[in-house]
Amino acid sequence: MLKKLFFLGFLSLIVFIAGAYLFWQWAIKPVDPKNQTPQVFVVPQGQSARIIGKRLQTEGLIKNQLVFNLLVDQQSLSNQLQAGDFRLSPSMDLTTIIDSLTHGSLDYWITFPEGLRVEEYAERLAAKSDLDPQAFILAAKPFEGRLFPDTYLIPQTASAQDIIALLTETFTQKSPTQDKNLIILASLIEREAKHDQDRPLVSSVLHNRLKVGMALQVDATVQYLVGNPNNWWKKDLTKQDLTVNSPYNTYLHPGLPPQPIANPGLAALQAAVNPASTNYLYYVSDSSGYNHYAEDLTGHQANIAQYLK
Repeated sequence: MLKKLFFLGFLSLIVFIAGAYLFWQWAIKPVDPKNQTPQVFVVPQGQSARIIGKRLQTEGLIKNQLVFNLLVDQQSLSNQLQAGDFRLSPSMDLTTIIDSLTHGSLDYWITFPEGLRVEEYAERLAAKSDLDPQAFILAAKPFEGRLFPDTYLIPQTASAQDIIALLTETFTQKSPTQDKNLIILASLIEREAKHDQDRPLVSSVLHNRLKVGMALQVDATVQYLVGNPNNWWKKDLTKQDLTVNSPYNTYLHPGLPPQPIANPGLAALQAAVNPASTNYLYYVSDSSGYNHYAEDLTGHQANIAQYLK
């Protein structure tokens, strides 16, 4: 009896393994080998492999989402599935579809955070595409300040001019101002104010200084001036940095720099247009990036003593 049970168990195991093998072989084959009609399959940024597999099955591009997930996990490809648009068809087998999702995007998602300069945009684009970073910098530099920070879906075939057009058109649609001086001011606010509550206050300081003819003395403008590929925003400026003779050095030259120093986001643009109503002329940042304000030099020196220990 024991031998019979063992034999039946062994036979059941063989049947199970054979069934699993046949199911696997069925699942990895194309849904319809004769249907080569391409479908554009869009993968949003951050979508998980599990959801991608479910959508592929629902849209008739694969036979079984479980096998898709097992194959992705087996090859450690979960983190390599790209976001973007893919041209897939029911005639593609499962391995080909997975390979396309890791290499064959028609376009790519890219995020430009607030406060980056053109060179940093170029670095991000180079990491996502075959776009020549130097060509992008050359074409985009005149539009510094108007390359709206956001998340974009960009075709792989897009040229530098195409990308610049997309970013500047978004700026035109979303910015509360098209005034050059306010855009320059917003770029300074973006780099100098790390927290939402500080942006209208930094704006008020800069507006007040401009009104009375004081030099702005904004570190970020000098950082922009001396920045390089190893450090675009030098944190600890030296006395020598502050003496570099350039219209971007707001320690030496009163008024705004000639062009924006970065690409400001919506909050900084709104702050430039609508500064807080204060008499502040000074501010200093603490170790957490929060600013502390003063109306006169005595108050400013007290803040320095308290917050820059």
